[in-house]
This record gives sequence, structure tokens and C-alpha cells, in this order.
Amino acid sequence: MLKLGVNVDHVATLREARYRGLAHGEPNLVDAIRICEHAGAKGITLHLREDRRHIQDRDVWNARETVSTRLNLEMGNAPEIVEIALKLKPEIVCLVPERRQEVTTEGGFDVAGLFITPDPVQVAAAAKSGAQFIELHTGAFAESFRVKNWNGELQRLKAAAEQAHALGLNVNAGHGLNVANVAELKQVPHLVELNIGHSIVSRAIFVGLATAVREMLEAMSGYNR
Repeated sequence: MLKLGVNVDHVATLREARYRGLAHGEPNLVDAIRICEHAGAKGITLHLREDRRHIQDRDVWNARETVSTRLNLEMGNAPEIVEIALKLKPEIVCLVPERRQEVTTEGGFDVAGLFITPDPVQVAAAAKSGAQFIELHTGAFAESFRVKNWNGELQRLKAAAEQAHALGLNVNAGHGLNVANVAELKQVPHLVELNIGHSIVSRAIFVGLATAVREMLEAMSGYNR
């Protein structure tokens, strides 16, 4: 069964819009984590960025005490963040590129030059790095889906997943996924988990967080590759 990891960064983004710099505020990230897990999420993702634009240090420690499934820490390769990760001991660490100017993670790591673009060189480099998992960046696929021209990006993802699997890598995917485009993504083989945040939190404004998680799980159901 294809697993869902919920990225709760955007819950923190909403809180920081009003309570930035304070040790309290709403919405409560711990409550969001508990709701997501109770609704069926098999993992919780947080991205502790160097500029602390959404997730704060206290959030990762609170998450460590709260998460009962798997804690996935997204992070850049910065010494300060690495030190926190070594103390935090999340079940999964996903290395991602960071640029201060970007709103969200815009692309995958250039491993050759492990959140990566679906490119053969990057997949091969990830395997050589000793990584156990890669997470394929689905942003280009999501954008092409929006303009109804997604087949090329879908084929890139399928080829990357096949290559990664052949090299002994486990394959996750995420970025820009929603209940509309995730059905097409089910054509990509060997996927273990999808990490989805923005569309779930956005939908939660109208139907509540638990319902938004369950809707995504329903859209993901039936995956058998």
C-alpha cells in the first residue's frame, strides 16, 4: 500500500504569520500532527530551514515527542542543522537544497555536482552516495498537469523510479501533489511513500484537517506497483 507522509510546514507558516518570534501561537503544530496520524498518515514531515521561516527548533523537539509513526526531517546540509538532526534522531532524514529567496523547495538536489529531480545522472549519483531512499521531486509534473501536458514529466518520473529500484534504492515522491494529479502519479512504479503538505493544509481550511488527510488517502488508494 502506498503510504502518505504529511508535511506540516504550512501549519507552522500560518502560525508564524501572526505569532512569529513568540513561543506560543495557533494553529498548534502538535495538535495537527496528532490529527494527521489519527486520520491515517504513516509519517510526519517537517523542514527545519536555516532561516526558520516556518518550523522552529521547538517544533522538531515537540514533534519528536509526539510522532508515533515516523518523523521525517527535511533539512539542508548545514552544520547547525546537521547537529540538531544528530541529537533529534528522526526515523528519516531527507536532504534538500535551500535558497533563501525561494518560497518553498523549488527543485531537487544536484547530487552529481536526497530530494532529487527525476534525472538519470542524479539517480545514479544518489545510489553512489549510499542513500537508502530518494524522493523524486514532482513539481514539474504537477505544473505540467495544471496545463494538461503532463505525459513527458510522467515518463521522466517512471524512468527514474525504475532506475532507482534497479540500483537498490527505495523511492518516495512529493511536491505539488493534490487529489487531482495523484491519480496519474499512480502510474509511477516502486513508490513507497508520497510526502504531501500544501494541498492537504489548503483543503483543511474548508473541510478540516482529518477529512483532508482521508481524502488524499482515498485518492492514493489502489496503487499496486
